[in-house]
Amino acid sequence: MTQPPLNGVVLLTGASSGIGEAMARQLTEARVLVLVARRRERLEVLAAQLPNAELRVCDLTDLQACERLIAGVEADHGAVDVLINNAGMGDIGLFEQLDPDKLVRMLDLNVRALTWLSRRVLPGMVERRRGGILNLSSGFGLTWMPVASAYGASKAYVSSFSEALRTELKGTGVVVTQSCPGPVATEFEDKAGNPTGMQVPGLLLISAEACARQSLGAFRAGRALTIPGFVAWAVISAGRLSPSWLLRLIYWPLGGLLR
Repeated sequence: MTQPPLNGVVLLTGASSGIGEAMARQLTEARVLVLVARRRERLEVLAAQLPNAELRVCDLTDLQACERLIAGVEADHGAVDVLINNAGMGDIGLFEQLDPDKLVRMLDLNVRALTWLSRRVLPGMVERRRGGILNLSSGFGLTWMPVASAYGASKAYVSSFSEALRTELKGTGVVVTQSCPGPVATEFEDKAGNPTGMQVPGLLLISAEACARQSLGAFRAGRALTIPGFVAWAVISAGRLSPSWLLRLIYWPLGGLLR
């Protein structure tokens, strides 16, 4: 089984908190670990604790800034061996009530930046016949739910993109893995919103450290897909296997309750 070269130059986006921060602490084998996020203060604290890390402040919704990011890493350290597309954001609520600017920024980050970064580093990986891309999708990328219409669609893109890309890269030595977590104990809900007001059941919730560990474990093993957390795996898998008519029947009351 082909394994990603995690002992090389690893670029990790969304590294300043949550799953990204937990991954950074677990990527001890990287020769150079490039931590990317917008929040310099948090990156500085994290990078100071990791002997193999350096920070790069970048707004990934700006594609020119993305080009400067990759060009700078290549100039300083050589080619990117592994790209971990962890950066993302959510926007939860009735679609017509979502803030338009936040909605566009979410799509730019979840879809455009991930796609552009992958396209930028992939040709070199294929040429060298070694490399890896780990995409952080979501359980919403594998099924759907009202109040997560645009967010779920952005993650469905990530899941479809990852599966197709993995198949295209068969035999090239480049590994593509996607992780589709359910609820994780991070800042996600505070930033994305929770119009239902309901708390996530404790059995579903996993820590950022556990999510990072299982995601990286699947990537190291060269697996195509992982859904971290047994209970989340069971719930998300049930949603994947359920016909659309059944999901519509289950979710039908929710839209009315939120209006």
